[in-house]
Amino acid sequence: MTGADQPLAVAPPRGWVAEFVLLGAIWGASFLFMKTAVVDFGALPTAAVRVFIAAACLLPLVRLRGLGASFRRHWKMACLLGLLNSAIPFVCFSFALLSITTGLSGILNATVPLFGAVVAWMWLGDRPSVSRLAGLSIGFGGVALLAWDQASLKPGASGIAPVWAILACLVATLCYAVAASATKRYMAGVPAMVTAAGSQLGAAIALLVPALWLWPARMPGADAWAAVIALGVACTGIAYILYFRLIEHAGPSRALAVTFVVPVFAIFYGALLLGEAVTPWMLFCGAIILCGTALSTGWLRLPGNPTARTAERRSRKSFAEAAKEQPEK
Repeated sequence: MTGADQPLAVAPPRGWVAEFVLLGAIWGASFLFMKTAVVDFGALPTAAVRVFIAAACLLPLVRLRGLGASFRRHWKMACLLGLLNSAIPFVCFSFALLSITTGLSGILNATVPLFGAVVAWMWLGDRPSVSRLAGLSIGFGGVALLAWDQASLKPGASGIAPVWAILACLVATLCYAVAASATKRYMAGVPAMVTAAGSQLGAAIALLVPALWLWPARMPGADAWAAVIALGVACTGIAYILYFRLIEHAGPSRALAVTFVVPVFAIFYGALLLGEAVTPWMLFCGAIILCGTALSTGWLRLPGNPTARTAERRSRKSFAEAAKEQPEK
């Protein structure tokens, strides 16, 4: 390594941008598959089967790629990350989709970078610029407007009030944000395959007993099984390899910003395949959230605010220095 920024230049820019868009498309489809699977499986078993399938796909690949030694060194931390990055969020989103649309859950998922900026500020000392502070305010304002319109206390057909579904989504996005900063701090330089496999193993262990306890009395149908297999293989196994590669190659802020494009795909899939209604108010609030998120992550900057670029360079430099501490590949 010849410079502090070297770890961030491993993948050429066009390479990580293509992975960024692909990840957004895959994760956008995850809401569609969860909504299909959760009807037959229930929220917690859906999440459990999803991570078991992902772990079963990823763990053999760790061995085949000669990463066993790295996995043995880092599996404990990777498993702990799995609680925050998979187990809790997957249960929360599966629960939420029992009573809200895939489009709304996708929009709420876009708050991940907002929480990520707050967590990085409080935990890693990544102090936000004026633009990022403005973005946080705008983004959380958009969430409040959306929640105010959608968060009814009246139970729907599922027996769950939408307000609880919205709160579950926000708990999930907060977990994602904490996990991203934890990955940056404790897993810098660790191969993406190792982090992805370890996190799914940890999530599977955590959800095993609760899933068996809550397993549905009636065997889920073929559509539900197909949906949960797609969740495990594509939306979790493949997606988390892409996600941790993005953290490694482009930094956590850009990796979290993949949620900019997830709502677009989620809304498109839901409207096209499930016939879900998309209201103008949802689109308006979604646009506010995305604008706030873009400012809070540094993708957009207010005019005359040079400190934003300086803060981003400082964050990238600290990430590069952390990556040099664990250079094994």
